[in-house]
Amino acid sequence: MNRLLVERAPSGPLSGAVVAPHHLAARAGAEVLAEGGNAIEAMIAAAASIAVVYPHMNGLGGDGFWLLQAPHQPAWAIEACGYAVAGADPAWYREQGLDAIPHRGGPAACTVAGTVAGWEVAHDWSRRHWGGRLPLRRLLETAHEQAVRGFAVSTSQVRTLEDKADELRGRVSFESAFCPEGRIPAAGTVFRQPDLGAVLEQLGRAGCGDFYRGEIAATLAASLAAEGSPLQAGDLAGFSARMVSPLELATPAGTLLNLPPPTQGIASLLILGIYQQLLAKSPHPADGTDHVHTLVEATKAAFRVRGTLVTDPDHLPEDPARYLTADAIARLAAQVNPLHAAPWPSPPGGGDTVWLGAMDAFGNQVSFIQSLYHEFGSGVVAPGTGIVWQNRGHSFSLDARSLNPLQPGRRPFHTLNPAGARLLDGRSLVYGTMGGEGQPQTQAAIFSRAILHGQDLARAIASPRWLLGRTWGHGTDSLKVEDDLPAGVVAGLRARGHEIDMVPACNSMMGHAGLLLRDPEGRVHGASDPRCDGAVAGIPASDH
Repeated sequence: MNRLLVERAPSGPLSGAVVAPHHLAARAGAEVLAEGGNAIEAMIAAAASIAVVYPHMNGLGGDGFWLLQAPHQPAWAIEACGYAVAGADPAWYREQGLDAIPHRGGPAACTVAGTVAGWEVAHDWSRRHWGGRLPLRRLLETAHEQAVRGFAVSTSQVRTLEDKADELRGRVSFESAFCPEGRIPAAGTVFRQPDLGAVLEQLGRAGCGDFYRGEIAATLAASLAAEGSPLQAGDLAGFSARMVSPLELATPAGTLLNLPPPTQGIASLLILGIYQQLLAKSPHPADGTDHVHTLVEATKAAFRVRGTLVTDPDHLPEDPARYLTADAIARLAAQVNPLHAAPWPSPPGGGDTVWLGAMDAFGNQVSFIQSLYHEFGSGVVAPGTGIVWQNRGHSFSLDARSLNPLQPGRRPFHTLNPAGARLLDGRSLVYGTMGGEGQPQTQAAIFSRAILHGQDLARAIASPRWLLGRTWGHGTDSLKVEDDLPAGVVAGLRARGHEIDMVPACNSMMGHAGLLLRDPEGRVHGASDPRCDGAVAGIPASDH
């Protein structure tokens, strides 16, 4: 087997690599690459592992999205987004005495989980198009072992349990799964999830379809119903993930790629499109007042579009592509005042997620993201499975006149958006982050630094960041800025009218970012965020 490197930012090039916000997941994917697996196979292994070792951020009960790139081929995407179940309509919630969809409890668990269906579609694509040969059982093997034998609890998991204790305490199935012996486990102690391990073993044996139409599905439906969820067996049986075409934006640097609605991928593309047009007109260095101000104002312009557009793809008010032309970008860029901050409306809210990337020696690339929405999702664990169910349905409105009204079969608004790019100089990259509203903003920060301003990848990710709007329990629409951003930059932003709240440096609020870049010679370079427990794991180029 090829020698593996597991580092936050490898000093030398790699022939293939996986980046993830937990080092064990990155290693799980890289081990598959070392066995001759391709980037999709590596990502399935990493995705299953991260669902075990970072359970507060994601899991089998959530949704996922894939961006797939292969040399000299069109890019494709997988939409593994669960829809609202048949029994979840406004009348049902009113019968429960609710005037809005709650973010915790059984009524919050009102959409199908799409993640596992996405793994199934990806595995099939791997076999048919990328020469995949590894069985699903092998790809889930490491995650199964981690669940059964245990792993060291991360500080991130402990802090999340502490921060959300008031919301999650008293939920018997949740406390049984995540607070054994009635208390929050200490960081570094061994944590086991035998029920989840049994589910992973069953999936490896019976296939991902069992999650929706087999023994696992029957257990899930019964368990969730007992917890007060409107989900039934028929909702699972009727679901499948699907292949879709990604959104593309041509820029002076190259073609940027992201996911279409129901994700906010359009916002990520617009921010960078606007920024590149403004940078060309008024060049400036990275990390100064002009850089931050321009990206923040581009974010506002992009989010205004997002707020009128992003919904279930079968109910779009207009074609997102009409905003991805040079003229449309120019009209948005004209809204940016270079010297003054525009007013800022309240965004929809935050969420927790994981982003992972993979590249193999053949140039195949995956940008992938999966999530439970809020930390630990709905807080509902299907007894006997160890699976936490998402609360993505919380983003629906019970107002039929809204952009995202609750309707059975409708897909919810998603902050999730895995990014990629094919640059004109022959380089290609995948990048992304968790962080709800912050995802497009962090993507713009790291892409602009690394690609448009030429920074080293590790520096581009580790440098001080910012986040506009409400997130992670902060109830203001201010611009949150890490306190190691130079004081002169902060003063300059305030002088332009930005309302600023300072937060501690290296803050998880800013996302857990990662990036992999393939150069024209086929060498892979990467970096993972010091704000998380992640790493880049890969095969040194000299070993391949």
